[in-house]
Amino acid sequence: MVVPAEVAGIAGDYLIDPSAPTTLIHETRAQTEGFAAVDLVAAVRIDGLRIKALPVKVADLDGRAPGFDTPIAGVIGADVLAGQVVDLDFKPCRVSIQPRSATRLGGRTLPLVMVGGTPTVRASASDDRRARSGLFAIDWSSAGLVRLNDRIAALKPPRDALDPLARNAAPARLRALSVADALYEEAEAGLIAGLDPALTGSLGADFWSRWRVRLDMRRGVVVLFPKT
Repeated sequence: MVVPAEVAGIAGDYLIDPSAPTTLIHETRAQTEGFAAVDLVAAVRIDGLRIKALPVKVADLDGRAPGFDTPIAGVIGADVLAGQVVDLDFKPCRVSIQPRSATRLGGRTLPLVMVGGTPTVRASASDDRRARSGLFAIDWSSAGLVRLNDRIAALKPPRDALDPLARNAAPARLRALSVADALYEEAEAGLIAGLDPALTGSLGADFWSRWRVRLDMRRGVVVLFPKT
């Protein structure tokens, strides 16, 4: 999910991704704009939301940029979304950020658990040999249904041509993913690096795109509405 935004005066296309606890600026773009520091306090503008001063980081995002038609300026993280209500639909691609929800629609409600600044939900994944339940980050910028924390999983057998950490592809399959009593078999999967060690993995864009999504950081829930 890519949206127009401005961070530290750098306007461009940003990934919006709650699995990132901190908002990031792509190192290449920051250097082009004359920023040498890796830790900044900067203004953020996205949709109708304005934040005057927020700690942000400059990071190498080359691994997250492949596959997009436009250069990625950075990542809008969960710190920007704190206290907000985010309505999201992948098809057609629409994002709305507001301080409160104007409507209460019926849907499947999952409680959020905050871990290290990252909103997560409970889920389970199985590879036939073993099952693992735990907390999975809400990930809107990775291909696949599910990605497992690379601290606890590996792609086996390893294949030289495949990078299980590539965020724009899901080269593996898990026997099953279970979220809120719904079962997804032969789930497209990959690995994810840099997550909090307490997290089992993340739920990727292919999962969230099946629904209209409301991430309500004020109430501490994510609501999934069937597509009409």
